[in-house]
Amino acid sequence: MGFRRDELEAFRDRSVPDLVRDDVRLLFVGINPGLWTAATGAPFAHPGNRFYPALAAAGIIPAVPDFAVGLTDLERAELMDAGIGITNLVNRATVRADELDRSELRQGALDLERRVAEWQPLVVAIVGLTAYRQGFGRPRAAEGRQPESLAGAELWAVPNPSGLNAHATIPTLARAYAGPAQAAGLSVNISPQRE
Repeated sequence: MGFRRDELEAFRDRSVPDLVRDDVRLLFVGINPGLWTAATGAPFAHPGNRFYPALAAAGIIPAVPDFAVGLTDLERAELMDAGIGITNLVNRATVRADELDRSELRQGALDLERRVAEWQPLVVAIVGLTAYRQGFGRPRAAEGRQPESLAGAELWAVPNPSGLNAHATIPTLARAYAGPAQAAGLSVNISPQRE
């Protein structure tokens, strides 16, 4: 399944439903949905995104779903059964995250805190260090576990899996995502074959 540019453009500014259940243990927080995600309704759906390959490489999920065409009901259930939830800091679809301004990211952080208080995950992982720094007003924050919590949840900042993030590879993303997964009590198994 592919989309033409004009087809994707029709999804600009759309929102995408959260993938969260009451028993969420680890909440991944994307920056905002891309147009491909808005078109398919699946988080991190762009074919070049490395989110699901990194989760599989870390052994957090058993296999990489065919995410670029959207997630099946079974794939959604498997993620949530594993204790994983997915939401966004800003729920407005754009081509690139840099189309968001700081005020949107700051408001997104406030909104996220309310949702985290409602959902009560053990761990929250913000997927994108720059968005974390801007949204939470922490300009010097480093990747990894943060000293503060968010509405009682352990807070992490992890690398963005977008293909535009040239510094990250599937193995480095897998290692980065393994930390918050272990903190949330999820199964992790990074093997040399997966790297």
